[in-house]
Amino acid sequence: MKKTIPLILALLCTPLMHAQERVEYVDDESCGCELVFIDGIQTTQEGDRFGFKREDGTVIVPNKYMFVDKFHGDYCRVFMDYDHCGLINRDGVEVIPCLYSEVVYPTDGMIRVLQDSLYGFFDTLGQPRIPFRYRAASTFSEGLAVVAVDIDSTLVAYGYIDYDGNTVIPPMYEYAYPFFEGVAVVKNYERYGMIDKKNKEVLTIKYEIVTSMSEGVFFAGDEYGMSLFDRSFKPITKPLYTQIIGMSDHRILAKRDGRYSFLDLKGKEITSYQFDEASLFNHGRAGVCVKGKWGIIDTHGKVILPLEYDHHGIRAEVYSYHDGLALIEKDSLFGYADLYGNIVIPPKYPNAYHFGNGLAPVLSNWWGYIDTKGNMVIPPAFDLAGPFAYGRAEVVYRGEEYHINTEGRCVKNCKTAPKTWKP
Repeated sequence: MKKTIPLILALLCTPLMHAQERVEYVDDESCGCELVFIDGIQTTQEGDRFGFKREDGTVIVPNKYMFVDKFHGDYCRVFMDYDHCGLINRDGVEVIPCLYSEVVYPTDGMIRVLQDSLYGFFDTLGQPRIPFRYRAASTFSEGLAVVAVDIDSTLVAYGYIDYDGNTVIPPMYEYAYPFFEGVAVVKNYERYGMIDKKNKEVLTIKYEIVTSMSEGVFFAGDEYGMSLFDRSFKPITKPLYTQIIGMSDHRILAKRDGRYSFLDLKGKEITSYQFDEASLFNHGRAGVCVKGKWGIIDTHGKVILPLEYDHHGIRAEVYSYHDGLALIEKDSLFGYADLYGNIVIPPKYPNAYHFGNGLAPVLSNWWGYIDTKGNMVIPPAFDLAGPFAYGRAEVVYRGEEYHINTEGRCVKNCKTAPKTWKP
């Protein structure tokens, strides 16, 4: 129980994205501003200060903040300076005033705040709910938050509190993780196990490694081998796996004997062979490699794209799907395959990126953009070009950086931009 605050709690600060995010664009961005409206609100800038306005031009917040995030649902994090941040709502009201060292987006209706090295919580109306008294704290998950309190000048202990700050599970653990699917991983004496919300030890605290419960399964074991366990806390595989890469599309990517395997949620490996390299599933497809040759499989282990392609590490997104197409590489040239393994755009470009907003940057003497049918829709003229996101892409033209829209028109830093991009 050393008095150090593990970084794992910081991972719980990820903003909550709005489920029905609506993005619209304004053409004239020659002022240098990013005039991108997300859910009807746009970030504005004047000098080195930022604010917000609505689509009808109504100013929500004048340009007064040093840094701002984009809106995530009903809230946006804002910074008055490097040391003071807060949270505003869609009317520009500071729900959490810019007085605090750290503010995170709401989870379970609670907002975690840091002041003078101690954590407390506010509700979504900005009312204080739990005083600043914890040395560390997670965000709320399933009605509880992990908190750490001082035992003495050198030790802290971890427990759990409810929305009212009541201690539900006393601080008795060397470390503790948030609850997921009704259970939480806890640590004592350098060993891990699991507890339920009544602090019952449902998995004995004896393992060197325990992963969080996800879709009713988890791994436990040591560096020499981990087993997959089910919701009854019983192992359903032998302790074969030395590294757990992650889970997606109800498939687990794990490493054993120095190679990669995919398991279903019952612990069965979906193929009888292993891979030298592999990626997590994406849109029901995963890139896999055997003896230096790459291909794509589906969630049943069927080969969709034959293992006869290359990957020289130039692009991390190779064999991962974006806009229904995966970037592939053959003999140092790039092309694209669809979800069925059909080569839609043959490998012919010496360099390329993944698709975004229906366009992909490709190199053909100069960088330009193609659509999903392979048509060159923004002619090659750029020194460098990046993928599109939110309808904008960053390009370099004759040594200068610009942003363009999906029509190829300059929308940022446009004072020195030509009317037509020419090689």
